[in-house]
Amino acid sequence: MDLRTPLREQTLLRDHPLLRDAAAIITRGESALHTLIAALGRTCMRSGKPAPAELERRQSEGFRLAHLYAQTFAARRTLSSGMLGELEALLTVAAAGLTANLLREQLPVLAMQLDCAEPGPLAFAQEAGVLDLVRHTSSASFHAQVLDAIEGRQSFGADGLDEERHLLRQSFRSFADKRVKPVAERWHREDQLIPDELIRAAAELGCFGLSIPQAYGGVQDKPDSLGMVLVTEELCRGSLIFGSLITRPEILARALLKGGTERQRAKFLPPMASGEQMVAISVTEPDFGSDVAHIHCSARRVAGGWRLNGTKLWCTFAGRAELIGLLARSEPEPGLGYKGLSMFVVEKPAYYGHDFEHRPAQGGRLAGRAIPTLGYRGMHSYELVFEDYPVPAENLIGEEGGRGKGFYLQMEGFAFGRLQTAGRALGLMQAALEAATGYARERQVFGQPLIRFGLTQEKLVRMAALVHMSRQACYAAARRLDEAPAEAQMEASLVKFLACRQAEWITREAQQIHGGMGYAEEFAVSRLFVDARVLSIFEGAEEVLALKVILPALLKAHGE
Repeated sequence: MDLRTPLREQTLLRDHPLLRDAAAIITRGESALHTLIAALGRTCMRSGKPAPAELERRQSEGFRLAHLYAQTFAARRTLSSGMLGELEALLTVAAAGLTANLLREQLPVLAMQLDCAEPGPLAFAQEAGVLDLVRHTSSASFHAQVLDAIEGRQSFGADGLDEERHLLRQSFRSFADKRVKPVAERWHREDQLIPDELIRAAAELGCFGLSIPQAYGGVQDKPDSLGMVLVTEELCRGSLIFGSLITRPEILARALLKGGTERQRAKFLPPMASGEQMVAISVTEPDFGSDVAHIHCSARRVAGGWRLNGTKLWCTFAGRAELIGLLARSEPEPGLGYKGLSMFVVEKPAYYGHDFEHRPAQGGRLAGRAIPTLGYRGMHSYELVFEDYPVPAENLIGEEGGRGKGFYLQMEGFAFGRLQTAGRALGLMQAALEAATGYARERQVFGQPLIRFGLTQEKLVRMAALVHMSRQACYAAARRLDEAPAEAQMEASLVKFLACRQAEWITREAQQIHGGMGYAEEFAVSRLFVDARVLSIFEGAEEVLALKVILPALLKAHGE
């Protein structure tokens, strides 16, 4: 593998030896990784099923295997994306080099911990081609080459979009630059709610109807998860909280389209699509976060409907929202577990404060208290207390036919929510990369721009490569989710897991490049850093995704 000739001097074809050899290295690394997954499976699988006690004992190794698989998967997706431009090729090779180095460092250690005597992991780590790729992509000349290709570019890497989606991206990028960015700092510092005026302006662009058919006031007659990701990414580039506005109506809309009655769709979807009614989603409870199947909040059947009792946590936008998609236990029989859960549409007036209380005419009470947070401000996340709160019978999604099906509706919604959260991470890290690059070019240190220093260049190139890789994996998962939703659940979890981890590191490094000013609230990078911290927690904490979703699927695949 000849890495001595600069890429810009070579013909940038999809089958160029440099890209082809990088792809072959990632394939071999993935094969070595599969060897270790199989080794873990021999310890943790019994008759084709995970053994919980053994998995608990091997959590550390399992988590790292899931992380390695997620990054290797993303690198492979990027190498097969067909990006042909100079910058895209450079970033793809850089991403492959980072992934190969991660595998080179961790595979031998994991092999030792798992008592795996097979030669694959160690042989990969010592392979000359792997060392050449890592050496080349970590060289100062390569870093300078990438930054030279980035010079003057607003977008770091082409996205391979068709004209319609390109225009969609540009429309929301312009909106975010002109309307969201100038006021995002004020929402964060003063913990203000996003103003209704701006919500209405976003609604006019159609951002709340992305998953709603035109017959119900939406903008699509077929699923367009990629369009949803693009809109989310661009809005979150301006403000994470503003881009997150569309997550909740997306989840509820998909639940209604999947399991709701025609009467329910006709009632709820049009005002959701127009932004007339805002949405919150309520699942988490004080003792049950990602363990959704064991939630306690109860829905008791009464004449004409249901009465809700229980406490919910982290219900973002619950005060301002007029509709809450809520998961509750409708079937009191012990032992039903997740089969006893149903999903309801809870209606309430909009409240704009940090605390609210609503007492309907039919009796009952709903109280909300905003939980103070270090970031992700602008919508408020509430603790909710339901006391005999009334819900009409027709607000059970699917009505009587929907009893006991809430868990399935929520899990499908989570798949789209995870994909969208990956889109949120993309917007956040893109904003951080742009801020860091701009600051490094302007900031003078020891008589020269900060970007001239080798360590700064290494950081910026790594950041750009990780953004590019996360974007390509996310877009591929979005396309896959529309083509084969059931089969794409795993990909949505992988890209969420990876992109959120990368966003946290990228915003941290962007803040570090700013030095002391990165710690000052007058620079947006400080907000980006604290906002990024939440991404690996919500929509499935990364530990749960790794150990309860990704790892069992990998072990099962290797056991078949």
